[in-house]
Amino acid sequence: MIGRITGTLLEKHPPLVLMDVNGIGYEIDVPMSTFCKLPDIGEKVTLHTHFWVREEAHLLFGFMTEQERVLFRQLTKISGIGARTGLAILSGLSVADLHQAVVAQDSMRLTKVPGIGKKTAERLLLELRDRISPLSVLSETGGTMSVVDKDVLSALLALGYNDREANRALEQLPEGVTVSDGIMRSLKFLSKVK
Repeated sequence: MIGRITGTLLEKHPPLVLMDVNGIGYEIDVPMSTFCKLPDIGEKVTLHTHFWVREEAHLLFGFMTEQERVLFRQLTKISGIGARTGLAILSGLSVADLHQAVVAQDSMRLTKVPGIGKKTAERLLLELRDRISPLSVLSETGGTMSVVDKDVLSALLALGYNDREANRALEQLPEGVTVSDGIMRSLKFLSKVK
């Protein structure tokens, strides 16, 4: 619902920041990785956001990079991992560090994050193994995945394809393809693979 916010930074109290956007003050929880990159109070800042709606609260989470937001969303899809744990993980590990931990299945890296025990770390690694593909595409390209590729990837994931299948389909697309053509080509490719 609220995907990005640009405004003036009014207050910084870890992990909470207050931003003024056209006279409205937004309280936004951020991981320490984002907090450390924030400009001085009174300066303009843009954050990628995730609006968290629960019965007991409506919360806004902000991230300096799209990769952090994508990873936060993947983490919070895992059963038992809430928003606070997701922020703690992003505060303790960079996107690249977590990607390396998942690829290497290195639970020791995750147990260094406060609140993450050995069993939780192992479960996280297992769950993220199949979900990390879009993150690897984003991190390898430095977050410059084209708009067309992002839209095609989102469409394939919404249609029920897993991350690995969707990324394989993206790899076969020629440059300069439109979103609709990219989706059609990807679906054709995936129908042959199955």
